[in-house]
Amino acid sequence: MILQIFCSRLIFIDWLQNHLLPCPFKYLTGVDCPGCGFQRSVIQLVQGNFHNSLSLYPATIPLLLFFTYGIADNFFKLDTSKNTIKKTFFIVNGSIILISYGLKLWGLYEHYKMPA
Repeated sequence: MILQIFCSRLIFIDWLQNHLLPCPFKYLTGVDCPGCGFQRSVIQLVQGNFHNSLSLYPATIPLLLFFTYGIADNFFKLDTSKNTIKKTFFIVNGSIILISYGLKLWGLYEHYKMPA
């Protein structure tokens, strides 16, 4: 039984790696979008590689927590005080995404600087 679960997990991860959705923004511009890396990061997280997951897309774990909380809130009405928890999650996730995207772009264009 455990061997079947392990093998099916490997087959599922292999299938995911071979069926990643292409990014239309990157296809058109050649530059990563703010969401590029999320799919690969989730695959690394499923495989148990937390460090690789965070290095590929730092907002993966907070986003998954946000989505999980949103689904739970929809069923159990957890956040009754004007959605303050959702707003906090949203602000934190947005900040992580924008800061990591800015750092990614800064590192991407750092080598284009003219020598002094």
